[in-house]
Amino acid sequence: MTQETYDVLVVGGGPSGATAAHDLALAGKRVAMLDRAGRVKPCGGAIPPRAIRDFEIPDHLIVAKINNAQIVSPKRRRVDMPVETGYVGMVDRCEFDEWLRERAAGAGAEWIRGTSKDLERDPDGTAVITYDPKDGTGTQRLRAKMVIIANGARSELAMQAIPGQAHPKCVYAYHEIVKLPESGFDGQRCDVIYDGRTSPDFYAWIFPHGDTASIGTGSAQKGFSLRAATAAVRAENGLADAETLRREGAPIPLKPLKKWDNGRDVVLAGDSSGVVAPASGEGIYYAMLGGRLAAEAVQLALATNKASALKTARKRFMKEHGTVFLILGIMQFFWYRNDWVRERFVKMCMDKDVQRLTWEAYMNKKIVRKDPIAHVKIFFKDTAHLLGLTRA
Repeated sequence: MTQETYDVLVVGGGPSGATAAHDLALAGKRVAMLDRAGRVKPCGGAIPPRAIRDFEIPDHLIVAKINNAQIVSPKRRRVDMPVETGYVGMVDRCEFDEWLRERAAGAGAEWIRGTSKDLERDPDGTAVITYDPKDGTGTQRLRAKMVIIANGARSELAMQAIPGQAHPKCVYAYHEIVKLPESGFDGQRCDVIYDGRTSPDFYAWIFPHGDTASIGTGSAQKGFSLRAATAAVRAENGLADAETLRREGAPIPLKPLKKWDNGRDVVLAGDSSGVVAPASGEGIYYAMLGGRLAAEAVQLALATNKASALKTARKRFMKEHGTVFLILGIMQFFWYRNDWVRERFVKMCMDKDVQRLTWEAYMNKKIVRKDPIAHVKIFFKDTAHLLGLTRA
């Protein structure tokens, strides 16, 4: 008996995989979405207005609307960066990711609960993904003409599909979802904390989610205690005794991989391809975009019978966002090195031009080019702060 073959198998049901499965199902493809149930990635949950627009996120999923970011320095300098137009939406990943999966299934994708194992080949060369179903019935097989791998930053399937390419460089993130007190907490402000005590090479955060908050930190430094750092953030902000609802940790990639496809029938998306923004760690918008571009690349490959079409996913992503990722990577290299430069970085955030251009770029996911004078001013201010020519 010949096993049924899907047009596309999407491995992973997070924002990237669920978006790809949804788009492909709407396009009339026979799609399977294989997802390991019950896994929630540690995430602050911020999504910019462009993500809400582009991916039609309903308002009921926005659990908080942020109108201010407070940047905190090693010396406890607090700088407010108000959002002058619009807001930053916050989602709870438990509810948000499940809604995305349900939307994909509602569009016609077959939602399969299970844990992927290996990429194999049938005698005719067709890709086969083996997996262990959630119901424990033993290892099963899924055949597909095309495969989108979107199951995380440390995906073994991605390594099997594109051998010789290492996992993306990662920051290890950890957070705790806590229940907020009924009063005394600003639910429209997120705190971003630059302090070597709570992260030697990244940052810590407090992001409100309505009646709860994500409190966490990240670091690539081995041996650094993320739990102890998170406990310190909670204690310093009067949340040590708040009820802890859940704890989560995972690697977060900070640099796109050089290859996203195997030149045959597999393309990577989301964390598996490394598309989380350096410096900020923002990933939801970029994951969803990566899933959409992977879906479009797969459709083109199926329509033209040309595997080279799979390369368009990375090419299109990097054309639109590669410069931003480069700038953020340089920024993280220079400004996250030690508390001396962190202090100057936070002071620079007081500048109104910095605030305005930062929010405009974040909200719309585009480099702001309409105000060259402001960019020149920022360049000289940035250089002065970096060289210590201003007083912290």
